[in-house]
Amino acid sequence: MSQDVAKTRRGFKEFVRKFIVSLKRSPQNISLIALAIAFAVYSLNLTSISNTTAIIQGPNMGQCEFVAMLFSILAFVVFLRSFPRRQKANKVMLALLFLFLILLIGVDIVYIMRIDAALTRAESPIPVVLPNAENPNGVNAFIAVAKNIVMFHIIFVAICLVLVAALPVYSKLIRKINTSIEVEENMNMGTIDISGEE
Repeated sequence: MSQDVAKTRRGFKEFVRKFIVSLKRSPQNISLIALAIAFAVYSLNLTSISNTTAIIQGPNMGQCEFVAMLFSILAFVVFLRSFPRRQKANKVMLALLFLFLILLIGVDIVYIMRIDAALTRAESPIPVVLPNAENPNGVNAFIAVAKNIVMFHIIFVAICLVLVAALPVYSKLIRKINTSIEVEENMNMGTIDISGEE
């Protein structure tokens, strides 16, 4: 049993070591993960966002939704072009990446403003009731979901933006982590006498 536990620990340590080694080679993957999470959550909840656009029909809401999807996909392409394998970062593509990420945050903010305006306007505000005991289906509950998803998207795109900007700083810190393998047998080996016998 103890051997299995020790083997599992060694396996976990080796997994962590390999993960850190891969980060040393490509530290930009941390920000790429944040961008991937933002895109995945946004695209998986596109139905709630589309329904919200359809019921509110605020100015430019459809365009904001379209631009968010388009620039999310383009951001991936530009991100991969910004950091070519074993080469210095492409400054032109990096500038484009920053532009796309800022645009994504901008259209998301406009979208949330349209939702807030529709829910708080003086004349015929759109009601939103979350599911409860009296009303299991709620009323326009998808609007609340869409707003939360867009806010989540803003947060993770902003995280990606900060991580890309701070890449020169934390990449140096990651490279300082010791990932060398210590072989215990080498520590216990004595000096081998290779002189021939006379």
